[in-house]
Amino acid sequence: MKQLRVVIITGLSGSGKSTALRALEDIGFFCVDNLPVVLLPKFLEIQSVPTKEIDRVAMVMDLREMGFLTKYQRIFTHLKEKGYRIEVLFFDAADDAILHRFSETRRSHPLAPRGSLSDGIRLEREKLASLKQMADKVIDTTSCNVHQLKDVVQRYFLGESSKGKRLVIHVTSFGYRYGLPADADIVLDVRFLPNPYFVEALRPYDGHHPEVRDYVLESEGGRIFIGKLIDLMAFLLPLYEKEGKSRINIALGCTGGHHRSVVMANHLGAYFVEKGYFVNIVHRDIGKS
Repeated sequence: MKQLRVVIITGLSGSGKSTALRALEDIGFFCVDNLPVVLLPKFLEIQSVPTKEIDRVAMVMDLREMGFLTKYQRIFTHLKEKGYRIEVLFFDAADDAILHRFSETRRSHPLAPRGSLSDGIRLEREKLASLKQMADKVIDTTSCNVHQLKDVVQRYFLGESSKGKRLVIHVTSFGYRYGLPADADIVLDVRFLPNPYFVEALRPYDGHHPEVRDYVLESEGGRIFIGKLIDLMAFLLPLYEKEGKSRINIALGCTGGHHRSVVMANHLGAYFVEKGYFVNIVHRDIGKS
């Protein structure tokens, strides 16, 4: 069985669970909100297939699902016995902080849709007491704003692997034929590089193939571009971090998204990993005809 890391986010309503889930998504977790606990074993079975690229998942489970409290302990225990790495994070906050957050959002509490919000918070604490006790980690978000909570969660999971760097970098290869990535912060056009598509022996392969990689990187334009690109990134990233930016999306595009952009995205991603950043690399159009 593939070593799939499973993080269960739970806790009090208004304690920041949705923010925590988004923070984990930003550092490469596959995230699901409000998955019924009875579906968890089947979900993990599907995701544990060796050919799947997902190696860590995070999901919010709480009182919004009526059967959660009566079934979670048995299901979690069973999955741990089967060898799954399940970690339960319980999010908590003081009553005053939760009251303030519900007042700001004007949302109703799941246990007090028309009644007293204070009573709903008290009842939820009682119902979740045993879950809090069994949690692997309790995170108190009373004094955290959205950005601070995101930072706490990411630092907990990145640990020493991030070497103190907070910026999460997403590198995307794409084909201009299919349009620009909508979420790109920086777009780099690599269509000036020699195109392996016009080399008959290389055309069937994509940018992961060693011969295609060497053809692109060892060209004069490729060597010069990589040097200038690395210099640019070495200049920009510390400035982005200084300004408090938590993530940046860098997109590299060629005509079809099969060859040149894939090579350059892989090479740039490897550079960022070497420098201690957390990196996600996505080849958006590599499978398109």
